[in-house]
Amino acid sequence: MAEDTARLPATELVTRFVAGDLSPVDATQACLDRIGQTNPALNAMNLVDADGALAAARQAEKRYRAGTPLSPIDGVPITIKDIVLVRGWPTRRGSRTIDPDQPWLEDAPAPARLREAGAVPLGRTTTPEFGWKGVTDSPLTGITRNPWDRDKTPGGSSGGAAVAAAVGMAPLNIGTDGGGSIRIPAAFTGIFGFKPSFGRVPAYPPSPFGTLAHLGPMTRTVADAAAMLTVMARPDPRDWHARPYGPEDFARTLDAGVGGLRIGFAPTLDRARVDPEIARLVAEAAAVFDTLGATVEEVAPPLADAARVFDTLWAAGAAAVYRTVPADRRDRVDPGFRAVAEAAGSMPAETLHGADLARGAIGGAMNRFFGTVDLLLTPAEPIAAFEAGHDVPPGGPYRGWPDWTPFTYPFNLTQQPAASVPCGLTAAGLPAGLQIVGPAHQDALVLRAAAAFERARPWPLSPIRW
Repeated sequence: MAEDTARLPATELVTRFVAGDLSPVDATQACLDRIGQTNPALNAMNLVDADGALAAARQAEKRYRAGTPLSPIDGVPITIKDIVLVRGWPTRRGSRTIDPDQPWLEDAPAPARLREAGAVPLGRTTTPEFGWKGVTDSPLTGITRNPWDRDKTPGGSSGGAAVAAAVGMAPLNIGTDGGGSIRIPAAFTGIFGFKPSFGRVPAYPPSPFGTLAHLGPMTRTVADAAAMLTVMARPDPRDWHARPYGPEDFARTLDAGVGGLRIGFAPTLDRARVDPEIARLVAEAAAVFDTLGATVEEVAPPLADAARVFDTLWAAGAAAVYRTVPADRRDRVDPGFRAVAEAAGSMPAETLHGADLARGAIGGAMNRFFGTVDLLLTPAEPIAAFEAGHDVPPGGPYRGWPDWTPFTYPFNLTQQPAASVPCGLTAAGLPAGLQIVGPAHQDALVLRAAAAFERARPWPLSPIRW
């Protein structure tokens, strides 16, 4: 079988670039070809800049020939979610209300750092309008589909980025996560998705969803995510919330294992319902850490008020976004988003303030909880991917998208690092995800545990079924 260059991880691409038996131009062309082959069926990309990508790849090729690569990701293709500013590309945020005919003169911090490191921007991935929900469809780009089953959603809001990673459109992909938007699609599509600690990756402009919103890597391997995060975490003065920068190579401790760690396993959070098949796969995955030398015990994290607090803060963010839409364009907005935003538009100030205070109490309780364990394991999602084109699983008991993703948004409230790693397939052939959560700012520890699990339980690449 011929080598599938588009499926090679970034770490292997760079090794091959240095050896001279593969070039950044080869890798970029392979990814562009894969986009051409798969995007008509999956709808993960809404902008492809082939000329710009090949020009950047040729510059990287020259650097490798001269022995002067810029970084460990120089020449590696990347995609950028259509929420994040990119110089020269419209940022439409999945919305028909945004005029693409603007100068678009500025890179946000993450693409700026990746571009400085020599990464090759290919194009933009799809998102629901304003990244507002846990699936990926929008009035602008339509429905994005899951490569494991095209009738299913890939999740969201970084669903396009997850699909791009899963099928080889790009090895490195920028996602955003305000309530699970990296981890939901990572779980549904069988890739690795990492929400870093808040402030680890500088952001600009500030998200309307405030300090719930994070940026992070979406990749096929943990090592690729670590290399990407090392670059994305470099400082940018535009982000007032960013953590003080201390140069850190997040790949440095990936091989350290989990021996001796105390790991808590929460099969559910606050009595959340979990599909029995998902529960079994996640429990089997948690047991792997015992075999790797950790001590795993069942726990119940103190998150009972998380749903109410998140719903309040998220709705307030939606209302803030909606107020920026010109009145004469509001009829173009996703009806589901408009309903949430309009309902929240008259929220009393004391309700919002009360939610913020309750959030602080949850964060403090979780800080104390992590005094008793080093890491926490949960299901990433309680269900497998469901029918595309729906905000909630048809026929289920769910009122809105947060109801079916109870394991992700609590850790946006607490701002702690959290990853989704693939942990098996259902009988229907759909991926399940294990969530690994760490104490605040212990991003390297979460990546280290994910890498240990990846070595013990390598996960399959998504099948190509189009």
